[in-house]
Amino acid sequence: MNISVVIPLLNEEDSLKELHNWIVSVMQSNSFSYEILFIDDGSTDNSWKVITQLSLANSNVKGIRFLKNFGKSQALHAGFAKAEGDVIITMDADLQDNPEEILELYKMIMSEGYDLVSGWKKKRYDSVISKNLPSKLFNWAARRTSGVKLNDFNCGLKAYSNTVVKHIDVYGEMHRYIPVLAKNAGFTNIGEKVVQHQARKYGKTKFGMNRFINGFLDLITIWFITRFGRRPMHLFGSLGVIMFIIGLGFAFYLGLDKLFFNPTGRLITERPQFYLALSTMIIGSQFFIAGFLGELILRSKRQQQRYNIKEEF
Repeated sequence: MNISVVIPLLNEEDSLKELHNWIVSVMQSNSFSYEILFIDDGSTDNSWKVITQLSLANSNVKGIRFLKNFGKSQALHAGFAKAEGDVIITMDADLQDNPEEILELYKMIMSEGYDLVSGWKKKRYDSVISKNLPSKLFNWAARRTSGVKLNDFNCGLKAYSNTVVKHIDVYGEMHRYIPVLAKNAGFTNIGEKVVQHQARKYGKTKFGMNRFINGFLDLITIWFITRFGRRPMHLFGSLGVIMFIIGLGFAFYLGLDKLFFNPTGRLITERPQFYLALSTMIIGSQFFIAGFLGELILRSKRQQQRYNIKEEF
């Protein structure tokens, strides 16, 4: 199979038929063998009914329905697990991603040897204040933190080789940083293509302040996991040892001062410096223990189911 199109969605009943027909037109005009995977992330409208109707009319349409809203990352995770195409295309269901871009994205993966190609919506039709400016800030921070030189991490239109999606684990809200996850997994040939952005035709945007805040928290998380996820003792253990040595050195100094330089002065327990030294040693010990526990948890962790599927075909 040439292409799997993975489409996570939430309450997009109005756009699904139009999007489906557009994708099918592109696939047929280029003689691609394909499948379209709709992942219904707990929609409360008639989205699943529309998907079911589309699957009856087109055997290339497949669907996964979650019991409730688990998030876009979980929807992509489920879609990647089921996808069978040589190239996997992800796009949003709101018609803001143009299916006509699929051909060029496919060529970049298959002919030019890219592991992953991310779309760049250079000209956007979203609100400047509520979406464009936060996105620019996200992208700047992600570039500086991850070392992946992309202009638009948050673009939903991306292309992946099948090998990439089978080796990355998309969790939490990490769908924004899939290129970073791919790089960390060893897939370094990451490209970018300017794609056309279209104004939302139906419904309302689901981008809000909570996603803005969560995005930065996820960026910090992925930076931490990238550097210390496999060996937490390297961070916590180092901090713990440094703080313990500082506290111990300070306590040793106080002891020498009391014994030799100022034996008639205040008791050590009456000096605030003593409690600072003691606190520093205790905190250092706690950091060290945290690193040790992190290593134990890392060695004993087990894969857990992160979402529940209600229906699948």
